[in-house]
Amino acid sequence: MQLEDYFEFVSDQEIRLCGSRVGIEAILSEYLDGALPEEIALNYPPVTLEQVHAAITYYLSHRAAMDEYLARWTDRGEQALRQQRAAGSSVIDRLTQARRSRTHP
Repeated sequence: MQLEDYFEFVSDQEIRLCGSRVGIEAILSEYLDGALPEEIALNYPPVTLEQVHAAITYYLSHRAAMDEYLARWTDRGEQALRQQRAAGSSVIDRLTQARRSRTHP
């Protein structure tokens, strides 16, 4: 089995671990935050420890490209959050108001 066989390359913006809906960015963000492979595997039940090791190995083998991938992924997430906040969300607004009314009667 080749290393790439552990992944589904959906697009330039999405790499998943085969047999799951877990993106490689989820695994790598935990790894880069200092989590051990065993911890990561426990946090993502559909993913095996072998797949976690494959994701880390892939990252280490393709560091520059994966750092760019992770930066794009982070930028997209931050942009989506800014757009959501700018547009407002009636659900978020109602929850925020409910929280305020409980803490400030």
